Amino acid sequence: MKKVLATFLALAAFSLQAETLRVAATAVPHAEILEHLRPAMAEQGIHLEVRVFTDYVQPNTQVNEGRLDANFFQHLPYLENFNASRNTQLVSLAGVHVEPFGAYSVRYTSLEDLPQRAQIAVPNDATNGGRALLLLQEAGLIRLNPEAGITATPRDIIDNPKRLRFRELEAATLPRVLNQVDLALINTNYALEAGLNPAADAIVIEGAESPYVNILVVHRDRAEDPALQVLVNTLKSETSRQFIEERYQGAVVPAF
Repeated sequence: MKKVLATFLALAAFSLQAETLRVAATAVPHAEILEHLRPAMAEQGIHLEVRVFTDYVQPNTQVNEGRLDANFFQHLPYLENFNASRNTQLVSLAGVHVEPFGAYSVRYTSLEDLPQRAQIAVPNDATNGGRALLLLQEAGLIRLNPEAGITATPRDIIDNPKRLRFRELEAATLPRVLNQVDLALINTNYALEAGLNPAADAIVIEGAESPYVNILVVHRDRAEDPALQVLVNTLKSETSRQFIEERYQGAVVPAF
């Protein structure tokens, strides 16, 4: 009984002393990675509280307002566009992994099979929409105005031999419309949530050299916070690498 009481008191003392970090994440793979690392964080005196979001706006808004300490869901081009458009003061602390972006279809098994005037669904945010179009350009389906860069939209298409028709939709909804379109370009986190295996199911997919590394983001005033530096080191640890490689089998690739 005394031993049980001593253990309880020790745990209670730890919970009072431990610092809490509240981190926003999309469910897969970001929240899964963070949850796996909670014990390692606890060993370093930090309680990691993971809050799951299904959109790409609130995690940034709440970190900028100080309601959350950090978020883990986005790549740097998205963050830069968000800061520019909303006057937020968010910075990247570390690059963690790449989620190769893919194109999926339940009707066709190759891009060559796409018919004239096929309907293509792409994300409606500037950076992921541009990323989708750049992947289609790399695959030879379209040609974009070179000046459009990574924020290209369907209006920047200057050559479209198959007269493909584009639907710009919220990124999170794309897996749900997969059976309504000929092709959908889906962020890997949403593909994984929908039970898709990017390495096996995508008709075409980015290589591991993709520049869209997913990052840990904080308000710039917190960039030197010691607890957040512990989280950076834990996210870039061998424990993290092994989990990513074993859990996602190439659908998510460590970037450290």
